[in-house]
Amino acid sequence: MTADEHERTGGCHCGAVRFRVRLAEGLDSARRCDCSLCRMRGAVAVTARQGDLTITQGEDMLALYTFNTEVAEHYFCSRCGIYTHHRRRSDPTQFGVNAACLDGVSPFDFSEVIVTNGRQHPNDRAQQPGPSVVGTLTFTPATER
Repeated sequence: MTADEHERTGGCHCGAVRFRVRLAEGLDSARRCDCSLCRMRGAVAVTARQGDLTITQGEDMLALYTFNTEVAEHYFCSRCGIYTHHRRRSDPTQFGVNAACLDGVSPFDFSEVIVTNGRQHPNDRAQQPGPSVVGTLTFTPATER
């Protein structure tokens, strides 16, 4: 993958929030999580390092949600409600970016997405041992009719 393929722009549904991001591993880091929030949110996230995500428009439109340990910071547009990114609890120097918010990317572009174990969070596994990956989501397009 070339450096240009790591550089992306994106935004929320209504366009109030726009951002520029350099993805650490391009789209190859795509994954989902099975923690209580991610199960409900259902987004595919890709990885960016701290400093590689810049809000270019609408920073004042972003709302913040935290829960439990309040380490992870989940950002969403206060107008349309779309989750754009979050600071990871497992590594606060990284962001998970909603792949569906990237221009020209759909979560259905990924034939397989690894699902990580957020119910037994990596930072808590000493108390609750468990696997780091709990499954894989697959997307198989329907045949043309």
